[in-house]
Amino acid sequence: MRPIIGITMGDAAGVGPEIIVKALQSQTVYEKTRPVVIGDAKIIKREADNLGVSVDIRIITDTNEGAYELGVIDCIDLDLLPEDLPYSKISAEAGNASFCFIEKAVELAMTKQIDAICTAPLNKEALHKGGHLYPGHTEILADLTGTEDYSMMLSAPNLKVIHLTTHVGLIEAINQINPERTYKVIKLAHETLKRAGYEKVRIAVCGINPHAGENGLFGNGEEAEKLVPGIEQAQQEGIEISGPHPADTLFFRTIRGDFDVVVACYHDQGHGPVKALGLEAGVNITVGLKNGVIRTSVDHGTAFDIAGKNLADEGSLIEAIKMAVELAPKEAKGRQEHV
Repeated sequence: MRPIIGITMGDAAGVGPEIIVKALQSQTVYEKTRPVVIGDAKIIKREADNLGVSVDIRIITDTNEGAYELGVIDCIDLDLLPEDLPYSKISAEAGNASFCFIEKAVELAMTKQIDAICTAPLNKEALHKGGHLYPGHTEILADLTGTEDYSMMLSAPNLKVIHLTTHVGLIEAINQINPERTYKVIKLAHETLKRAGYEKVRIAVCGINPHAGENGLFGNGEEAEKLVPGIEQAQQEGIEISGPHPADTLFFRTIRGDFDVVVACYHDQGHGPVKALGLEAGVNITVGLKNGVIRTSVDHGTAFDIAGKNLADEGSLIEAIKMAVELAPKEAKGRQEHV
């Protein structure tokens, strides 16, 4: 009854292989999921040897073949890298491989052979050297799934935040917000959590200005122009949505349990509260991908400065795996395991 989570290895010159091996030594991971690594088996073995971990690296070609038990790492092996790939070096070889791991994961997710994707970090410079000119994971996933409308959701204990805008300047972010985008992101949040099994999804929207504009006292009516029509459209469809709320109190209210997810208007408005709850507990989620594909990720990079030194913390990856289980479609959670 455990969903199958495909864990992509990321850039093999970074800490991805290390945190994967460490995370898959946790009994709690196997209690909740059937993890399968999508990457390079010999790199995973090298990392296990470096860490002094006794584990069976089991190469499989079909997710029905996995053992999915502590002491075994099941791996769909793309065999793209040399065993002596140097740590902490940007290379086209590692960048191309990191793309191919994601490509394979998307194929498996689109054909329902895995129930969600969990990604270890990639290096953007290496990705580009490998011939794949994407800003990062999210854009790759959107392209491979043919998705136009998607959003970033962040999760920390008792707090989920989805964003109207992310990596743009503040003035540009406000310019990009409009009623259609507001409505679409509300719908993405609602549909994602409903598929995950939430009976009722309670959504709250942050205001753009201090005190959500306070009836025109602050700003130039951006809330009424850009947010309220989208909120009202969602309400007309029966979605439990309220706002705009003052952001300075909304996150506290959500952590207290008043809401299930907050719609943040721009990057720092949403990222700040999540990261204040602890970097090791933060999970990055891509929602809205076609065919119901769910992707979660660690909330850190490849950490080339500590790669190969047994210093990487696997906590964020474990949290990302747990979140992949939580957001996997309800039918996946109830699917009988292959015997």
